[in-house]
Amino acid sequence: MSEVIVQAEDLKSLVVKKLTETNVSEEHAEVVADVLIHADLRGVSSHGVLRTEHYVKRMLEGGMNSDPQFNVEQKGASAALFDGDNGMGHTISKEAMDHAIKLSKENGIGIVGVVNSSHCGALSYYAEQAAKKETISMIMTHTDSAVVPFGGAEPYFGTNPIAYGFPANKHRPIVLDMATSNVALGKVLHAKETGDRIPDNWGVDEKGAPATDPNLVKHLLPVSGPKGYGLGLVVDVLTGVLTGSAFGPNISTMYGEYNSYRRLSHVIVTINPGLFTNKDEFLENIDKVIDELHDVKPAEGFSSVMVPGEPEQLKEESRTKEGIPVPQGIYEYLKS
Repeated sequence: MSEVIVQAEDLKSLVVKKLTETNVSEEHAEVVADVLIHADLRGVSSHGVLRTEHYVKRMLEGGMNSDPQFNVEQKGASAALFDGDNGMGHTISKEAMDHAIKLSKENGIGIVGVVNSSHCGALSYYAEQAAKKETISMIMTHTDSAVVPFGGAEPYFGTNPIAYGFPANKHRPIVLDMATSNVALGKVLHAKETGDRIPDNWGVDEKGAPATDPNLVKHLLPVSGPKGYGLGLVVDVLTGVLTGSAFGPNISTMYGEYNSYRRLSHVIVTINPGLFTNKDEFLENIDKVIDELHDVKPAEGFSSVMVPGEPEQLKEESRTKEGIPVPQGIYEYLKS
């Protein structure tokens, strides 16, 4: 399928226009667009502007609140419960992260449970948000049932992503953002959009057999078998179960029930690097970790060792200059 190269600011304007047409405030639309463009710039197109049409559909059919009233309930000096009033998960998560950063600046650590949210996009955005404030972060969210548990023949947990961010001094932060499935569902959706084949360890068809045609994928596989399955369980417990929200197959589906709020949960943890050591020393030591990993002799077929998030950061630098490739169909939708 053909693609169109679009500059980030032009693409952002198209997304903002689409969202504000559904009565989302321009302020909230700007945040959502920022998160989507962030993903596309980093080459994570599964969480980029292709999601816009879904958000618009859900908003128009009543499955998201275009004018949410956020509420923060303190649960102690370092903890809070953030109620997103079923607004757009991107704006909810950004504001919840701001509050978590504030708590960790004041108390060394901050934990914010988020309830009544919706799909919040690439978690790396919020990890970088914290890193810009020289704060360590961990973000996780549950998703609707899509991943076959190890040893099972039908799905139970969702892709349940988790992200970590570690700020540095001279280098960009280390950012690990990963689904606990072998891939995020969005990558399968992107392959459908582009007409590409997929590896046979991404998902299975309705009979449980590996599928290389993205149109045949019914369920996803956990990353590294039992390890990914275990991590997926951890994320579901620390989000859905811990906050009193839905979990496992009880979570409403993303692609369906468009007229109902999804009431998703996220958990954000932030740590002030000065909690146990000198903050500047911590930042310098993260730089040292990065430098020493770069100095590791690369294996055959590799030009260098990179830290988590670095390939995406290099892609971001390139696409900021050269533009973002957008599938023709998605571009036509955004312009319509």
